[in-house]
Amino acid sequence: MDKIYVTKPTLPSLDKFVEYLSQIWESEYITNAGPFHNKLEEELADYLGVKYISLFSNGTLALITALQALDIKGEVITTPYSFVATTNSLIWNGITPVFADINSYDCNINVSRIKEAITDKTTAIMPVHVYGTPCDMEGLDKLAEEYNLKLIYDGAHAFGIKHRGQSIHNYGDLSILSFHATKVFNTIEGGAIVSHTKEMKTKIDNLKNFGIVDELTVVDSGINAKMNEVQAAYGLLNLKSIDENIAKRKVAYEKYTYELKDIDGIELLDISSVEDYNYGYYPLFVKEKYPLNRDELYHILMSRGIFSRRYFYPLISDFPIYSNIDSAKRSNLPNAAQITESVLCLPMYSEIESETIERIVAIIKNPCQE
Repeated sequence: MDKIYVTKPTLPSLDKFVEYLSQIWESEYITNAGPFHNKLEEELADYLGVKYISLFSNGTLALITALQALDIKGEVITTPYSFVATTNSLIWNGITPVFADINSYDCNINVSRIKEAITDKTTAIMPVHVYGTPCDMEGLDKLAEEYNLKLIYDGAHAFGIKHRGQSIHNYGDLSILSFHATKVFNTIEGGAIVSHTKEMKTKIDNLKNFGIVDELTVVDSGINAKMNEVQAAYGLLNLKSIDENIAKRKVAYEKYTYELKDIDGIELLDISSVEDYNYGYYPLFVKEKYPLNRDELYHILMSRGIFSRRYFYPLISDFPIYSNIDSAKRSNLPNAAQITESVLCLPMYSEIESETIERIVAIIKNPCQE
C-alpha cells in the first residue's frame, strides 16, 4: 500500500516553468532583484492586499532581519508552541526569549500571560498565527501600545488569511511569511517581510543584501538573504493557481471535519470565524476519552503507511538548547504543555484524494482493528 505523507508541495506546470527558465537563461540575470523577483513582489503585494513586501530566500532569514530592522534588543516575549525558527531568530540576534502560555482554544499566545511576563527588559512581542488562526490582534495592539513594545508577527502559516476584511499581515510593526515547500504557497524555499512604509522597506531590502546601497556605500551589517530568479519564477507560477489549490484544500478539510466531528476523544480546531482560511494544516487533539494516547495513534498510523506529524512537539521551551535560559522564563506553560502532548496533524495537501482521507479516518475511528 502506498505511503501517505503529511504534506506534498504544490508544483507549477513543468512546461510553463521551463518557459520561465528559458527567459532566465536568455537574460543571464539570476539574482539581485531581477525581473521575476520584482514581479513576484508586485503580484504578492496585490494578492495579499499589503503595501510593501520584501522577498527573502527563506522565512527564517526574514525573521532574523525583521528583528534587526526594528533594532530589537533585550527580551522578547513569544510562544513556546511554534516551529523552532521563531525562537532561533531571537537567539541569532542575541535576544533572550521569554515564553508565555497559549490559549487552549486556538493554540495562540495568551495576551494576559504576555502582560504578566513584561519587565523593564522587554522590548517586543513576537506572536505566531498558529495553523493560520489569527491571534488576538486587537489585544496585542493595545498591549504593545501601553508598554511601548514593538510587535512582530510570525505569519508563516497565515498566507492569504484576513482579519476584519484586510490582510492579517497588515497588523503589527512587521509581519513575516514563509514560502517553504510545505506551505500553502511555496517558492521551494522562501519568505517575505511585510512592512508599512517605503522607508522601512528600503531598510529591509538593504539588510537582506549585506547592507549595500551601492558599490561604494554600506549602511548596515546586513546578510545575504535575497530570493533568486529561479525561486521567484517558480513562485509566480504557483501564485496563478493559489486560489484553485486553496479551494481543493477546503474540500479536503471539510471532508475530514465531517468524518471526524463525532469521535469521542477527538477534538478539532475551530476555524469558523477565520476569514479566507487557507486550510494549510489539519490538526486534531487526542483527549482522554479516546482509547489511545496521541503517540500510540501516531505510531499506529505510521505502521499502516500514514505519516502524520506531532506539530508542534516538543515545545520550543523544552529543547535542550534552551536549557540555559532562566527556568522562570520557560515554566508555567500549562496549556502549551497539554496541547503539545495531544496534537496530531493529519496529511493535508491540495491533491489529497477522498479515498485517502477515508482510509485515514477509518483507522482513527477503529485504531485497534487490523
